[in-house]
Amino acid sequence: MTDSTENTTGITGLGVILGSTDSAALIAWYRAALEPLGARWAEHLLVIGPGAIIGFDERDDVADRAAEPGRQMINLTVRDIRAAERHLDSLGVTWVRPVEEVGGGWFFSTLLDPAGNYLQILQGPESP
Repeated sequence: MTDSTENTTGITGLGVILGSTDSAALIAWYRAALEPLGARWAEHLLVIGPGAIIGFDERDDVADRAAEPGRQMINLTVRDIRAAERHLDSLGVTWVRPVEEVGGGWFFSTLLDPAGNYLQILQGPESP
């Protein structure tokens, strides 16, 4: 294994694809939830940051709701978690874990998307 600082041809991004029986509704919810926080819609996916996307796939081999929502979780870091919390509250989201400070300058929260997946919103310390 090589030192990751020396590897210039390595991983340059991360994508998550959410399968749903109603991808249009899921897309609408994620756009409403995340575009005001800085995500942008690009053809058929949400660009979350440099090299990071959330895609959506209409599928008939998944249930309407996630059976085990904790099996995979989407984690997003934001600059102002309280502003994100106010925005998400305005959408009527269901918080699994409300925003709380967990120590070391970190804030953590978990909410449900319409398909029952966990979406975690985090804010780290200003200086890591």
